[in-house]
Amino acid sequence: MTPHERAVPHAAWVRSHYLTGFVYQCLAIAEADVRKLRHDPTELVTRAVQPTLWLLVFGQVMGRLREVPTGSLSYRDFMAPGILAQSVLFISIFYGISIIWERDMGILQKFIASPAPRVALVLGKALAAGVRGLTQAVIIYFLALVIGINVRMGIMSILGVLLSTILGAAIFSTFSMIVACLVKTRERMMGIGQVLTMPLFFASNAIYPLALMPAWLQAIAKINPLSYQVDLLRALMIEGSQSAFGIGVDLTVQLAVLAALIGLAARLYPRIVA
Repeated sequence: MTPHERAVPHAAWVRSHYLTGFVYQCLAIAEADVRKLRHDPTELVTRAVQPTLWLLVFGQVMGRLREVPTGSLSYRDFMAPGILAQSVLFISIFYGISIIWERDMGILQKFIASPAPRVALVLGKALAAGVRGLTQAVIIYFLALVIGINVRMGIMSILGVLLSTILGAAIFSTFSMIVACLVKTRERMMGIGQVLTMPLFFASNAIYPLALMPAWLQAIAKINPLSYQVDLLRALMIEGSQSAFGIGVDLTVQLAVLAALIGLAARLYPRIVA
């Protein structure tokens, strides 16, 4: 066997070993973060309040107006995926506060000093945010069944909704981490998070279709990643609903945004302790 032939399987082994280590590091970061939720289960109860109010109060009132053009869907059916996306957004957009807290506690410095790649640290955090977001999907599905929303109950549809929820949470939690790396204080992070949530939510198709928007707002909505998450959730979650952009487009846009945000967050991550 020539040296070149011996090098080929060795290189393959190195790549496989690196990939396994990378996945393990991501899962370890995610597991450590999700463990916090187990120690504070009351957080699950408080998270149920907001989507309950939106579906039971806002949805009922707006559904009586019958002036929102939602096609063959009732307004509550149209709105339910938007409320799920909204709940995930509201949780994830403040996720950067946790890494500021970890820095103040001295935990983040240990992560950064470890041999784990910065991308693994960011991706692990994003995955943990996605797992937290799954609690919102469970809550919305339960409420939807109680009030008679026509949700798809097929296994593939439910799995698609769960994966889409994780993807959306990963996008906005990573964006939140980028903001945290720039502002570096909890007070500023809270202020910026509050400023961002409403524009992102209302400049999307979460509670009304794009056709109702003026042209300038439609242009903003079409570059808002939340619009693509809502569109994907609506197509997967609600009986009789179809994607306005196309499921392939929804996934491609969200994955591209997530990849760009992870790359930027990995570059900025060490700055938070500087």
